[in-house]
Amino acid sequence: MTLPGYTDHGGEGPVVVLLHSFLMDGRMFAPQLAAFAGFRCVTVDERGHGGTPADGPFDYWDVARDVLGVLDHLGVERAAVVGTSQGGFVALRMALLAPARVSAIAVLGTSAAAEDPAVAAGYRAVLDAWVAGGAPAEVLDGVARICFGDFEAPEWKERWASVPPSQLTPAMNALVDRDAVLPRVGEISCPALVLHGSADLAYPVERAAELADALPAAEPLVVVEGGAHFLSFTHAEAVNPRLVEFLEARA
Repeated sequence: MTLPGYTDHGGEGPVVVLLHSFLMDGRMFAPQLAAFAGFRCVTVDERGHGGTPADGPFDYWDVARDVLGVLDHLGVERAAVVGTSQGGFVALRMALLAPARVSAIAVLGTSAAAEDPAVAAGYRAVLDAWVAGGAPAEVLDGVARICFGDFEAPEWKERWASVPPSQLTPAMNALVDRDAVLPRVGEISCPALVLHGSADLAYPVERAAELADALPAAEPLVVVEGGAHFLSFTHAEAVNPRLVEFLEARA
């Protein structure tokens, strides 16, 4: 277990852990921090991202244990977990590993399935081009289109351009080689909220629907019209009220 980089943003309310998407870090949750004033928010940089290096191969079960280690380090017995895309993969695994530690989960733009083999092959091709070409502009533009849709986020593309292959490769391997947890999410008994964008270019709404149907204590699926894959970042105005309402009742 690696203690990852994290920021405890303080506050007197219930603890909410915010887990970011692939290629991002805790800074992607700036729109949520402004809206979550009633909670004690903790953002975590997952392995291979932000301030947390990847020293070798890892999977999302490892990352889930890392985040539970942050809770141990902070002396937090129980927290709600909000995860976007990759962060949702981690949130689901946290709830399976330590159900007593997770009071509620909210996942956005995520999936409980393994990666589609054809999609995984495409992502590996992107990785190869990225590593070989030093993040060419056309690769960054294509990745940004999948992640952000029509939302402009040039500051993130600039950050991506500086990601070293030593971090990018294990992070991508974790993404495309992940196991399916859909057969097990029926074990997750805590309250859950699933949100998904209708314009998500990474996972169809069907992935969100099957997850919401399989979670025993899930709220009705929330589909954000026109929402992109990194939904909490690109469509914060639409999702924040839903998240706050859910967390105030369930966290």
